[in-house]
Amino acid sequence: VQLQASGGGLVQAGGSLRLSCAASGRTFTTYAMGWFRQAPGKEREFVAAIKRSAGSAYYADSVTGRFTISRNNAKNTVALQMNSLKPEDTAVYYCAQTPRPSGYSPHEYDYWGQGTLVTVSS
Repeated sequence: VQLQASGGGLVQAGGSLRLSCAASGRTFTTYAMGWFRQAPGKEREFVAAIKRSAGSAYYADSVTGRFTISRNNAKNTVALQMNSLKPEDTAVYYCAQTPRPSGYSPHEYDYWGQGTLVTVSS
């Protein structure tokens, strides 16, 4: 199984970025997908998740209304559109895959991408 995240970079506060994650190695539609982030010196935290059918999505309170998770089951990809970025959104962002219907804890995910760095300047 491989999860390849991309799209990170440097952006000013208030700007937008779109992260993408390409999955391979097992049947994409069998798994829910999630995004997590980890800032320096902090634990990895949940950002957003989307169910297998893309019918339901879940967000951390800190990103609700600003971030949108989506998936394309035909292309085996999941995306995270991030708008109105804040300096506190600075972190390495990871995509992950879970056999559960969804998940908020990193422990519920069994495969992880390599991470992509997002830096938001003030």
